[in-house]
Amino acid sequence: MGHGTVTDHPGSPAEDEERPRPRRRRGRRVVIAAAVVVAAAGGATAAALTLEAPGAPGKGGTPPPLPPATAEVTRQTLTDTTTADGELGYGPATTVSARTAGTLTRLPGTGDRIGRGKPLFRVDDAPVTLLYGSLPAYRRLEPGIEGRDVRQLEKNLDALGYDGFTVDDEFTYDTAEAVRDWQDDLGLPETGVVELGQVVFAPGAVRVEAVQAGEGEPARPGGKILSYTGTARAVTVRLDPADQRLAEKGGKVTITLPDERTVTGRITEVSTVITPGSGQDAEPATSVEVSVALPGKKAQRATEDYALAAVDVAFTAGRRKDVLTVPVAALVALAEGGFGLEVVTGGTSRHVPVRTGLFAAGRVEVSGEGVAEGTIVGMPK
Repeated sequence: MGHGTVTDHPGSPAEDEERPRPRRRRGRRVVIAAAVVVAAAGGATAAALTLEAPGAPGKGGTPPPLPPATAEVTRQTLTDTTTADGELGYGPATTVSARTAGTLTRLPGTGDRIGRGKPLFRVDDAPVTLLYGSLPAYRRLEPGIEGRDVRQLEKNLDALGYDGFTVDDEFTYDTAEAVRDWQDDLGLPETGVVELGQVVFAPGAVRVEAVQAGEGEPARPGGKILSYTGTARAVTVRLDPADQRLAEKGGKVTITLPDERTVTGRITEVSTVITPGSGQDAEPATSVEVSVALPGKKAQRATEDYALAAVDVAFTAGRRKDVLTVPVAALVALAEGGFGLEVVTGGTSRHVPVRTGLFAAGRVEVSGEGVAEGTIVGMPK
């Protein structure tokens, strides 16, 4: 492949006859591996091939040939993206179970949308009301207790128009008075106490995904009543556990819709899902479920014509701005370790070591002495 510049010039014939002809030195050979590089999770592997060292003469004293093809070192932004299959819908569903015993007297329909202060369903004709918050209801709320769930309740009472109390972590007499007013409006006994099972907290307004019970059926503690999602369009992606590095909460992704339009999404949740095996000897399957929100009116309008649809989701695994890059195939693995490039200058070439960075789209980030934008490097056949 490459060779160095030939600097020795032969003397005249007469001079050759007057002095002994020097003994020809045998060309030194080194092993340089032609890189067969596979960009995978930032790694690379190489298959070795014996080549003449740069500057070593070829057969008959002629320099070895230049590489069969060349490429130019370019400066660019290198982005490593991976595309996965996604499902457009409303995001993952959450199941609501009964917390008290009784009879289910009213249930919503699939697809119904329910907001703050409205009943999700009724047990013994008493409403189980939807309130907003991230902390699930887990205890009876009454005067004298403190905690985040108290603040969460008081925020909802304030948003619904009830006043006379301070929004904080303490359930005071003033809080109880506001609760009595709220209970009166709902047609409930005015106890000033919020019993466990009287409210359901969700992050926001919900859309009923499915109903698992029927009106007139008994409600038993722990029995499934319904499942819900958010009301905004969202995308769900299942990744292999080996690809979990692609999904970071808060990260941005690009979603290609069935009509080839693209919208930007934001990762809101990453969770591990274990699916039981279907046979006696079948092992459970593990996957990573990624929830992607579609923020903004533009993205929501672009998806409103689709109920459920398959989409492509492009994750950005890495990005390097303003770096030097070459085709991956230009790399050669050096016998002393690491990688190099065959730099071509005029009618000669030499191998120089380089440091590699991000691999993406058939190119690789490189740096090192002797490598600059516009440098010509050798390529294999």
